[in-house]
Amino acid sequence: MSLMLFGDKSLDLSLPHVMGILNVTPDSFSDGGAFNSLDAALRQSEKMIQEGGSIIDVGGESTRPGASPVSTQQELDRVLPIVEAIKKRFDIVVSVDTSTPEVIRGSAALGAGLINDVRALERDGALQAAAETGLPICLMHMKGGPQTMQSQAEYVSVVDDVVSYLSSRVELCESVGISRSRLILDPGIGFGKTLSHNLSLLNHTEVFKSLGFEVLIGLSRKTMIGEALGLPVEERLYGTMGANASAYLKGARIFRVHDVKPHVEMLALMSRIEREG
Repeated sequence: MSLMLFGDKSLDLSLPHVMGILNVTPDSFSDGGAFNSLDAALRQSEKMIQEGGSIIDVGGESTRPGASPVSTQQELDRVLPIVEAIKKRFDIVVSVDTSTPEVIRGSAALGAGLINDVRALERDGALQAAAETGLPICLMHMKGGPQTMQSQAEYVSVVDDVVSYLSSRVELCESVGISRSRLILDPGIGFGKTLSHNLSLLNHTEVFKSLGFEVLIGLSRKTMIGEALGLPVEERLYGTMGANASAYLKGARIFRVHDVKPHVEMLALMSRIEREG
């Protein structure tokens, strides 16, 4: 058993866990605008919990390629009421997909259990804010920012370069008192990478696991699935499941997805098979 404490709840990360995506933004690539009212967000949260999700990941700033930045106040207004409402109604780990120090602190105060930062705490003040919360943090690799990342997809060796970057962020976290035991790594599928880069990172998921951290994979319905299979966003479920299954076999244990139920069932059976020896 490998327990990690996420605020007021612990999860056994020797088992797979599905993180349900709750975008409370008007412009996310797959479901923008669908859940940015409180009632709609709560209905979707309840659905994902009933389907077996372990974590609800609330995001108030789109990080799709080319996305426009939002103000701190906009993000606070979008995220904090949702975090508060979910924690009042449901016994679930709430993750906050944010890079903003004020949102990190505000969400933690309302019961969030995980900080999921695509910028790996690079935004001014984020490192200290995350340290103060005492919560687990997911550090993700992104080359450039949402406006520029797809024009910066050049690497000497994508796996080595991503490992080097994430290792440097881990060291910085440790320097401000954030324990390694609080950190989760995400190679950042689709964030400043070509299809070939994404496939290579997935094929080497075990490298990130071997660094001594749990690994989170977020590739649900992404462009890489569309490019690999020639499919529009609404037809990428099976491809998403195939890629996540591959990552599970190579050590990933947290999967950030739009489609909770099929992933819960797939991963539960894969885990059961594995435990039979």
